[in-house]
Amino acid sequence: MNDSAADLDLSERPTAPRPAALDHTARNRRVIWLLLSATFVVILNETIMSVAIRELMLDLNIDARAAQWLTTAFLLTMAIVIPITGFLLQRFNTRPIFLTAMSLFSAGTLLAALAPIFEVLLVARVIQASGTAIMVPLLMTTIMTLIPVSQRGRTMGNVSIVISVAPAIGPTVSGLILNALSWRWMFWLVLPIALVMLFIGFRKVENVTEPERVPLDITSVILSAFGFGGLIYGLSRIGESGAEDASAAEQAAATMPMWIALGVGVMGLGTFVWRQLRLQRRDLALLDLRTFRSANFAVSIVVMVVSMAALFGTIILLPIYMQQVLGFEPLQTGLLLLPGGLLMGLLAPLVGRLYDRFGPKPLLIPGSIIVSSALWALTMITESTTSTYLLGAHLLLSLGLAFLFTPLFTSALGSVNPHLYSHASATVGTVQQVAGAAGTALFITIMSSTSVALASEGASATTAAAGGVQAAFFAGAVISLLAVAGSIFVSKPADVPEGMPAAH
Repeated sequence: MNDSAADLDLSERPTAPRPAALDHTARNRRVIWLLLSATFVVILNETIMSVAIRELMLDLNIDARAAQWLTTAFLLTMAIVIPITGFLLQRFNTRPIFLTAMSLFSAGTLLAALAPIFEVLLVARVIQASGTAIMVPLLMTTIMTLIPVSQRGRTMGNVSIVISVAPAIGPTVSGLILNALSWRWMFWLVLPIALVMLFIGFRKVENVTEPERVPLDITSVILSAFGFGGLIYGLSRIGESGAEDASAAEQAAATMPMWIALGVGVMGLGTFVWRQLRLQRRDLALLDLRTFRSANFAVSIVVMVVSMAALFGTIILLPIYMQQVLGFEPLQTGLLLLPGGLLMGLLAPLVGRLYDRFGPKPLLIPGSIIVSSALWALTMITESTTSTYLLGAHLLLSLGLAFLFTPLFTSALGSVNPHLYSHASATVGTVQQVAGAAGTALFITIMSSTSVALASEGASATTAAAGGVQAAFFAGAVISLLAVAGSIFVSKPADVPEGMPAAH
């Protein structure tokens, strides 16, 4: 009897942990897919307002600059909040952070849909952005914590759908909505989706990370706000200041806020970096910059900056070109850009699997060359360029970007010590916002200045606008060569960075 009892006990021992392990894996998968879905919804709102400027000006009785603040304020809030998420993700559990982020986003969306005046809509966009800023680093940190190294590529492929495709199809979504409904429906249609995500998160999201009691350095928060906020605001003002027929003194006065903001941003950011370097010696930094001790992380970030600048610059420039030069309606513009966004989404999971198998170089090198080729092709556009040519160039650009983002995210985050994942995620998110703003500012500034110069030489408005867009893409094409060079130096991270134990 004792022998049989012992046999029974031994036969059951190996199988006892399996249901728990399966439940653990299912829980992780459930959490990640919910975070992916929720992040896609919130990121979509970053660019959804870009083709609604005209409707907002008419309905709320505001000018174009005020309407543009609805996007600028969103970017500003993201740039200020994201650096703080490194602390939040260390200090609090997954579930309360997710619920806070989606509650903020849902509240902001409801307020935006109901906004009676511009000021209320602006506040609503700030609230929305606060939730969005938390979601992106939360998603990345959770993936790096839960997913084994061998499977991170395919999972980061899904993250690429969220981070690159969502803003790319934002103008398309808003164009489709505005073709039949008022601008308020951009929020009414998103609100139930956000509330469903919040409800599912309340029921299903479990805590998958271990919080630590870390202090919050208020001085760093203030410096971060001035540094990143000043840079984003200053960059967003480039190309917008001053009327074409204004005097030199009027032009100088109009550009003064831009220069002040950039100066404050540079000084604030420099002081912020200095303070982090001091605080990180005691593990007290708001944004730990020891992530840059990894050469692979640093190089990946540089290539990411160029890629994000190209993506956001193209997102803003192509619609301007199509509407001002070719005379497209917003719906036509959105539909022409849609295939490129869909292509990135369809390729992202495949690229992730290829990364897991072959590493980053076989993807990054051809991807960066394709992106550069697409930008060089866009330098050839004129006032008579066909929509077929534009579609082909945009598809080529989307193809190249699809091969870039997943390897860059995975290589960058996988190159740092596991205890720095939250800081690396916050750094990647902040860099994305600054790079997007810089790319937009660069493209718009070159387009505007070239168009003004051509117009002063007697060119027609259409020819001048086409020449400005052509010059902007030329600058982007030249800068894209940096990404081609940088991609050669990105390598697949070791399974266990710098001798640290891998996180599970």
